[in-house]
Amino acid sequence: MSNIIEITDFMAPELDVYARLSEVQLLNRAEPEKGMFIAESPKVIERALDAGCIPVSFLMEKKHVETQAKELLARCGEIPVYVAEFEVLTKLTGFQLTRGMLCAMYRSKLPSVEEVCAGATRIAILENVMNPTNIGAIFRSAAALNMDAVLLTAACSNPLYRRAIRVSMGTVFQIPWTFLEEKELGTEKNLDCLKRLGFKTAAFALRDDSVSIDDPKLMQEEKLAIVLGTEGDGLAKETMAACDYTVRIPMSHGVDSLNVAAASAVAFWQLGNRK
Repeated sequence: MSNIIEITDFMAPELDVYARLSEVQLLNRAEPEKGMFIAESPKVIERALDAGCIPVSFLMEKKHVETQAKELLARCGEIPVYVAEFEVLTKLTGFQLTRGMLCAMYRSKLPSVEEVCAGATRIAILENVMNPTNIGAIFRSAAALNMDAVLLTAACSNPLYRRAIRVSMGTVFQIPWTFLEEKELGTEKNLDCLKRLGFKTAAFALRDDSVSIDDPKLMQEEKLAIVLGTEGDGLAKETMAACDYTVRIPMSHGVDSLNVAAASAVAFWQLGNRK
């Protein structure tokens, strides 16, 4: 049975987690076991629950309790369900994008690289991709286009930031992922780990000595890691030098490059597992 609590004041302390805590405060680096994230919209919340995420509380329009939220609430026991009229909730920035429902959830302990890559043959590696919108879009493409896992360097935006989750449509809960131990992919520790797991690495970059994305040898690799870099500068030189392949997407009309999210979709389509 849900614990329904009606909120009439936007400044109620119960709304702090949804309205006034920053992403860094939610992450809670000092006590990571208490870290939380916010899932927005029924579909995203459903995918998070399916992935085993533990809910802390809900915030929703009052009218949804007995309609679109009913099945979700039945899965969540007696956690607090804060409800309010639409006029109160629209004071929350971006509430119109949530389809009337938010859920605070605990962050799970991140798996190891070895656990994420177990059984994988195609993975994506993101180096210093800092824009949450791009992170979310890349995860959505990874889920749709047959990537088995995603690895991120430490400087990447967190996939459980609200905007990343929203843009991904909850696919951050469907694709295994974790952070690499060191900030740059091209460190000996990170590359040794990938080699030990049997992956060849393909760095996507604007270099004249690159192979084409449809290079037969590249496509026939049994285990391949597709490496994508930050929005402005691309991959670090050390990373490109350390990878097994440097790959370029052919362009026309004088265009020199694609946004990293668009490039990821092209790369995943061409080189992903055709299941």
